[in-house]
Amino acid sequence: MTIRVVVADDQELVRSGFSMILEGQPDIEVVAEAGDGAEAVEAVRRHNPDVALLDIRMPRMDGIEACRTISAESACRTVMLTTFDSDEYVYEALHAGASGFLLKDVRRDDLVHAVRVVARGDSLLAPSVARRLVAEYTRPTRRAPRPDPRLDALTARERETLLLLARGLSNAEIAAELVVSDHTVKTHVGNVLAKLGLRDRIQAVICAYESGLITAGSPPAGG
Repeated sequence: MTIRVVVADDQELVRSGFSMILEGQPDIEVVAEAGDGAEAVEAVRRHNPDVALLDIRMPRMDGIEACRTISAESACRTVMLTTFDSDEYVYEALHAGASGFLLKDVRRDDLVHAVRVVARGDSLLAPSVARRLVAEYTRPTRRAPRPDPRLDALTARERETLLLLARGLSNAEIAAELVVSDHTVKTHVGNVLAKLGLRDRIQAVICAYESGLITAGSPPAGG
């Protein structure tokens, strides 16, 4: 299956560079390029791609708003790109529905890997971005968690799976923790996402923190 991609960045050389890298892969096709968020949204509407690479800082409509619109209107998954790992919009972008977050100095192979990972329904964060997400939910001034009634639909094992997802465990690690097969874990993860109406693991982590299922100071998995 060919992965169809839209690349959006206001810098033509950056945009062309990413497109050239992706076009060099036998399983990836760049169906459109866009110079700002509004063009990116229109390109997604017109071409119905699998993945959109969105620069966060673009004119007319920034990447976050474009991500929010694309996530609401389509099944296209988004990977956010930024120049700095200190970008203050990390949390907002993830909350808007981004499935991946990379720095623009990403290596060629890592960019291709990210597109493939996100296209198959998984999520991917640069390590520095993952640390920022955790920091957002563990800062002392964060507002109190809000109970989420959707959690009531989960079985006990599905709640355990969500908790382990929120602690950053991979499927293999969750399988070892729960003493079940990888296939069973994939089923649990799929059920969690479906019952909570979530797109991917990143949104599951956000849900777990915002609902208070996991909080700052919670013991690590296995603890």
